[in-house]
Amino acid sequence: MSLTRRRFTQGLVSALAVGMIPLRPAAANLIEGRDWRPISPHQPRTNPDKIDVIEFFSYGCPHCMDLNPSIKGWAADLPDDVSFRRIPVSFGRAAWANLARLYFALDYSGDLDRLDQAVFEALHRDRARLYTEKAIFDWLADKGVDTDAFASLFNSFAVETQLKRGEALVERYRVDAVPMITVDGRYVVVGREAKGFPELLAIADDVILMARNQAATG
Repeated sequence: MSLTRRRFTQGLVSALAVGMIPLRPAAANLIEGRDWRPISPHQPRTNPDKIDVIEFFSYGCPHCMDLNPSIKGWAADLPDDVSFRRIPVSFGRAAWANLARLYFALDYSGDLDRLDQAVFEALHRDRARLYTEKAIFDWLADKGVDTDAFASLFNSFAVETQLKRGEALVERYRVDAVPMITVDGRYVVVGREAKGFPELLAIADDVILMARNQAATG
């Protein structure tokens, strides 16, 4: 892509404002390697009645920051038979492990909706180095968070358990880059020819339909 990430994002926002981003036709045929790739072996559903959609991400990833507003809006409108969740990854980096811990602790504290995008922006726009407990807690204090209570969550057994479960999923799904969207433990959304996030998420919609049809036919 010839545009820089910043120019691309600005162009995308401007085009969305006037409704000029063309969405990929829903009836288009999906092509393996272009639109999706298989997960092998297939991973079981968390709920047998729900199609699992997972976004593997990290606050340390600038592309995840760019995708975040779009995917959150998209996820809010998913059908009732689809379950969406986000799994932060560390790839063995201590700094990213603290960011993963921050995500889960924000979720438990009830501050995730308010501060989720702000964490991304602090890291990638403001160049805040939120990689240590002290840096994280200092930043949270400026955001009005009770850091004494938050510290208990940050180092809690519940958060530690979520981290271990997340790491196990990363290994089972063979996550090697972020952001990565998976569908029903069967498919990774590739979107190699997607021109922007709306087209990428339209492909994800089609992959969900493919997964639903697969489940119906056994």
